[in-house]
Amino acid sequence: MVGGFVQGQDAAGYTLNAGDSIRIYVYGEPDLTFGNLLIGQNGRISYPFLGEFKVTGKTSGQLQQLLVDGLKPDYLIDPRVSVSVTRYRPFFINGEVNRPGGVDFQPGLTLRKAISLAGGFTERANKKRILVIADKDPNREEQEVGLDYRVQPGDIITVQDTFF
Repeated sequence: MVGGFVQGQDAAGYTLNAGDSIRIYVYGEPDLTFGNLLIGQNGRISYPFLGEFKVTGKTSGQLQQLLVDGLKPDYLIDPRVSVSVTRYRPFFINGEVNRPGGVDFQPGLTLRKAISLAGGFTERANKKRILVIADKDPNREEQEVGLDYRVQPGDIITVQDTFF
């Protein structure tokens, strides 16, 4: 990429959303570097010189390029910008797990690992009937998934109970 360098996070195609925290680093410019910038519920951030703009739906690489384009040539000749996610928005797990609630997302998380983070299954859990409302699904419909499902930030997971 011209005028900046690409951060590895973009390779996964992760798109930013409200509740994520990001780090913006501009080489040699401490006044333009922010270590922990929370994306607000409106999906926007405020950045010096450039003002407020929407970042939801963009990858870190796309945001990086937007910042590079905005900073040159009026503010910096050759800005080198890095954008990375410092904290992902949580996913939510409820039903027959020992510790239901919000759980911090981690890249590469499967449903099996997510259930472990929630304290494991209860005795009444139906390990074959787990429903997910995917955060990216505009219809917010429940779908039945297996333990190898790749959890995404914002997902709502419900572990059903068994009937004796």
